[in-house]
Amino acid sequence: MVKSHFDLKKLASLPNFYMPTLSHDQTKMALYYDVTGRIELYVLDLITNEMDQISKGEVPHLLRSGFIWGRDNRTIFFAKDNNGDEQHNIFAIDTVTKETRQLTDTPQFQEHVAHTSPDGEWITFNSNRNGQMNVYKMRYDGSEVTQLTATDNPSFGGVFSPDGKYIAFMHNEEADLRNNDIYLLDLESGDIERVIQMKIGSQDGFVDWKKDSSGFYFNSDASGSSKPGVFDLETKSIKFFGEDLSQSLTGVKMTSDGSKLIALENKDGSISPIIFDTKSGEYTRPNFPPGIAAGGQLKDDEILYLTVNMPTSPSSLIAYNLVNDTSDVILKPDTGDIDSSLFTDAEHIWYKSGDGTMIPAILYKPRDFDPSKKYPGIVNPHGGPTGQYFMNFSVFAQFITDLGYVLLQPNVRGSTGYGNEFRDACIKDWGGKDHEDWVAGRQYLIDEASVDPDRVAVFGGSYGGYATLVCMTKSPDLWRAGIAWVPVSGLKNLYSKSMEHFKYYFRMQMGDPEKDSELWEERSPINFVENIKNPLLLVHGVNDPRCDVSESRNVVARLEELGRKRGEDFEYVEFGDEGHGGMSDINHRIRTFEILADFLDRRLN
Repeated sequence: MVKSHFDLKKLASLPNFYMPTLSHDQTKMALYYDVTGRIELYVLDLITNEMDQISKGEVPHLLRSGFIWGRDNRTIFFAKDNNGDEQHNIFAIDTVTKETRQLTDTPQFQEHVAHTSPDGEWITFNSNRNGQMNVYKMRYDGSEVTQLTATDNPSFGGVFSPDGKYIAFMHNEEADLRNNDIYLLDLESGDIERVIQMKIGSQDGFVDWKKDSSGFYFNSDASGSSKPGVFDLETKSIKFFGEDLSQSLTGVKMTSDGSKLIALENKDGSISPIIFDTKSGEYTRPNFPPGIAAGGQLKDDEILYLTVNMPTSPSSLIAYNLVNDTSDVILKPDTGDIDSSLFTDAEHIWYKSGDGTMIPAILYKPRDFDPSKKYPGIVNPHGGPTGQYFMNFSVFAQFITDLGYVLLQPNVRGSTGYGNEFRDACIKDWGGKDHEDWVAGRQYLIDEASVDPDRVAVFGGSYGGYATLVCMTKSPDLWRAGIAWVPVSGLKNLYSKSMEHFKYYFRMQMGDPEKDSELWEERSPINFVENIKNPLLLVHGVNDPRCDVSESRNVVARLEELGRKRGEDFEYVEFGDEGHGGMSDINHRIRTFEILADFLDRRLN
């Protein structure tokens, strides 16, 4: 095995922070942080710059849901599941006394906190406790739970207007399941009105209210890619921003006087802030550190807090001053005694697929890459399928390239970030055009990145695990080995074991399981397991609510029916304390990397 320059446990234990969120009085910022070795809740005092650890094991160690501040500026509401099963209950923790209270007890359902009412009496949350995902409210103490929406298709959101008159949420009533519209619930009359539908099939997403409750800002992809807009409640007028820009823009914050709209620009795998003057529509690109900007918290209409990272640097928390165009680092990356100069950089590249379509991707090469040599390569499909790889810091990429592998992370057709047409190219075509793109990515590695054609593996999780099984069954001669982490293997089995809001997504992507039954069977790798020729590793958690553990167990059973030998022809690892992956937990991350490194060393070198 190639000896790594990095200590695996130290690399996988690099601290990460998540979801920095301002209190309502804008004096404190809460965040999840794993500097102790597991995720805990911290509060940063923005006046004294002192950081206080609030929790000691009460918050989730795997993140699939967020938290919100109470209006008293001391209570934080959060959702927590059990070992990755995503069946969240809602809790409240007092940041002063550090006492925790459980507010809901629904171990068979998902519940996610949404917002708090201006009067400090109510909390909204999203739950599927009555079947479909809908919007609810309850008292701060967990009493008086009321269902606010009762829709057949999923409803998400639940944001109170600052004057307490309305709650905004998102829903779809159209036959086109890609469609997403914005609705307002009048809290006095109980009436619900659809206020934003740019066109049938567009995804219109509520962001936040204007401070004076006169309207709100939102994002819509009706133009072909996401653009931020502002809606006036009285005139019903809409104004969009950045329509002359081809890239995807996502509005994140607006100043209290409505004069500036702050958006994030997604271009070529990088994300950076852009600031619009809402009166003139003109924009500026601030003097902001390069990399992947995320989040967006605005203090006193002057200080914008964003996280930023890049391929060679973990995340920092940046305070950008909108007035004087300067930035300060509030929370620096902590790399301990790891030599960060050894981190390898990434490239955003394009390659040609089989039909000539250009496919974007992120490419990592080993340190001191020598084009005269031949390297083992890995094609790493992402999950989703509506997902995207970015030019961000990746512990996985650093570890893999340090071991001498060339890594390609392709944003194949079906990915987000490159416009609607590209995103929707694989609707009712899973394992079709995207498979062509994965195969073409392999060829790119051979032609342009000095990869040995006899030593290319495919590895992915979730939809990326599905991609692995598709590649291993549809183009089995091309892959020396495959790693399918929490994969999909049978579409009908996946659908039958899914929650209603997940079923909705699957129908949007692949049609109706009955009407399109033949297609669903034809695109299910479980039906073609006999085609697998080379070693396959399957990994699954028993608590997975997205891709049931039977998705891997069925492949294992079929391989054994065919006489394939476990340990020789295939390998299977099953975790009893994990759900749909566990990369946000340090111990799970270490375990994952150890399994990957061992398998690749034995099967690809």
